[in-house]
Amino acid sequence: MAEERNYRVVTTGGNRGGDLLAGGVAIPSELATNRVLRNTYLLLAATLLFSAAMAGVAMAVGMPYLGPIVTLVGYFGLLFLTYRLRNSAAGIAAVFGLTGFMGLTLGPLLSAYMSNVPNGGDLVMTSLGVTGLLFAGLSVYVVKSRRDMSFMGSFLTVGLFGLLGVILVGLFVDLSAFQMAISSAVVLLMAGMILYETSAIIHGGQDNYILATVSLYVSIYNIFVNLLALLGMGGDD
Repeated sequence: MAEERNYRVVTTGGNRGGDLLAGGVAIPSELATNRVLRNTYLLLAATLLFSAAMAGVAMAVGMPYLGPIVTLVGYFGLLFLTYRLRNSAAGIAAVFGLTGFMGLTLGPLLSAYMSNVPNGGDLVMTSLGVTGLLFAGLSVYVVKSRRDMSFMGSFLTVGLFGLLGVILVGLFVDLSAFQMAISSAVVLLMAGMILYETSAIIHGGQDNYILATVSLYVSIYNIFVNLLALLGMGGDD
């Protein structure tokens, strides 16, 4: 069974506001909302491709797993840098730095599945396909229904901090016996994050496409990794 690591981030914040005023209430213009949504999806597609390329490089050179400490420090350090640069052109470079690093850390995991898990290649492709379909389905649902998912904010925040606590505990305690439950919870939570973040863009709660991209990317990344873990555990049965 290959070793898996889960990464996640709280990036559901944003600058709330609007371009028009109606009865003293700020309402985001449809044009501005569509621009943020378009820029988010374009940047997200580019970072996903770049991340996949970095994962391929890591696999090609046989890069070893960096370990939880280096991985977490690198991840949160680049995340902090991205947040600080979110309102400048340098923020885009920071996003590619963050997603490229996460792609590199994914490479050793994929190599382990390919070489150590029966039908590892099929599991990777299945996880990738399900992740793509899940993201597309959730995004289309929110965009078409225009439903406001802001009510999920408190629940998601509590869940994210809870999972962060699990990560820290996992550095010192073997939680492999609970991996199926943890991975299932992560998939559900990240699906909620996709709903929440997409809704925030549509309703003006998130007007920074760099932060929106990071949030959606991390959600997709976590869904893929944890679906892969669940499929791998199912294959062991």
